[in-house]
This record gives sequence, structure tokens and C-alpha cells, in this order.
Amino acid sequence: MSETAGRTLLRRPAFSVTEAFGGFRLWWLVLPAFLFFLAFFLVPLVSLLAISFNKTVPGVMTLTTAFTLDNFERIFTRSIYYRSILRSIGIGIVVAAIALVLGYPLAFLIAKTEHPGRNTLLMILVLSSMQLDMVIRMYGLMVLMGDTGLINSALIWSGLIHEPLPLMYNTFGVVVGLVQVTLPFMVLSLIGIIRAIHPSLEEAARSLGATRAEAFRQIVLPLSMPGILAGSLLVFALSISSYVVPALMGGWKVVVLPIHIYQQIAESGRWQFGAAVAAVLFVTSLIAVFVYHRAAVWTSGGRT
Repeated sequence: MSETAGRTLLRRPAFSVTEAFGGFRLWWLVLPAFLFFLAFFLVPLVSLLAISFNKTVPGVMTLTTAFTLDNFERIFTRSIYYRSILRSIGIGIVVAAIALVLGYPLAFLIAKTEHPGRNTLLMILVLSSMQLDMVIRMYGLMVLMGDTGLINSALIWSGLIHEPLPLMYNTFGVVVGLVQVTLPFMVLSLIGIIRAIHPSLEEAARSLGATRAEAFRQIVLPLSMPGILAGSLLVFALSISSYVVPALMGGWKVVVLPIHIYQQIAESGRWQFGAAVAAVLFVTSLIAVFVYHRAAVWTSGGRT
């Protein structure tokens, strides 16, 4: 090392006070969002979870120091409640799988469309359904899938069936409604990942003798796995926490966890037991996040 370079290193301070305070000032940008998150998410959530460990008293929502597990014991010992847990998880998995099968080709098409006008048109078609209120969209599906709706009326008129098909007020109707609501979220989660896959990788596989299907299966699909996992997690979380879709498309016959939460809190005033059901739903979502994390680590070869 030359003598001039050595003197330069000696003159340079090892710790810059200006840089330190500059970095500290940047944290002030996060403070408003953090305070909002703390006040309107974390505090209500912790309060709700704390209430779930109190004895159920109808019409009372005051937090007490009396600790009990009776609410959770009731959930896991009565079939009407633990079956709702399994039903919610099953519907969430089915909806995520159907949304993936339907959404991946559309996301692939949008990601590979280079023409700006066509790409914008496809994006508008995907986003347009998200601009309508969920209740309006469900009533539109009811017009389509009801006993006297367009589908049954057309099939009866054509002579293919003699009685209306049970398309609503069952699990099938709930799944169709949830897929209709969550499909755009799956597509949006996949578009960015697929677009980030460089075309040269697929071209290299084709030049080495792979067919288009083999190149997709061995190159494109594995590289798009982060989008698949993220979209599936998002769709699953939205599905198991949905109240409007099971209430309208299920006709209160498909009882899932959000239905129980509404019935216990809004109708019966049992805040403590409703909070316990909400805690079970929250833990279910956390387990889904853990499974997503493990799957993401596994698909990335063990890299976190």
C-alpha cells in the first residue's frame, strides 16, 4: 500500500455521524404506517385473542383476568365446530387449486404478450372484476346459477334436464363464488414471476432438444413456483376468511368458521366464544403461512 493511500485511510473516519443520523431519519418514514398497524391491527387482534380466554357471558365484552380454556374445549369437542374447521380448510385448498389451474394460463398469456395495447386490455379484463363490490358480484352469480337462473333455464328449455340443477346453496356454489372472487389475486401473483423468467432460458432448452412442453415443465414451471406458492397462500387465506360468499352462495347451509364468528358475536352476543373461533381461524392462517415458508424453502433448494 502506498504512503498516500495509507494517509487517506487514516484521515477517513470509521463512523460517520451524518450517515448514522441520516439513516435514523429514514425510519421516521415508517413511523406513520407502524402506528397505524399498531393501533388498528395489533391492539384489536391481541385484545380479541385475550377475550377468547374469558368465560363466555352473553352481551359482555369486557376483558377480565379470569383465565379459562372452556371456549376452545367446546370448539374441539363439538362436531359442529371442528367440522367447520375441516370444511373451511378443505374449501380453501380446493379454491386455491382451481384458481391456480384457471389462473396460470391467463397469467402466462399476459406475461408473454409484448404488444402494449393487448397487454393493457388483458390487464383491464383481470382488474375490472375487482372494481365491483363483492355483494354485487355474488348477486350476479345468483342470477346466473339460481334454480330459475340463466343456466338452469337454458338447460330446461333445451330439454337436457327436467329439474333445476343444485348449483347454489351448497359447497359447489361456495367454491364457484370464491374462485370468482380470488382468481384475479392468483393471476396478479403469477404475472410478475412469469414475466421475470428470461426467454433465453427456454430457448436454450429448446436448442438442446427439449420440446415446448418439456421446456415449460422443466424450466418455466419450477422458476414460477414462488408465484404459485404466493398466489395459493393468498387465495387460501381469502377463502377461509370469507363471510359474504358462504352466506350468499351457501345460503347459511355451508357453515364455515366466519359464519360461526358472525353468529356468536352479532346474533348471540357471545364475544368470548366468537373470539375463540376467530383465534382458531387466525392460527389456521398462521399454519398456512408456515407451510408456505417450508414449501418455499424446499422449492428453492434449502435457501431461505
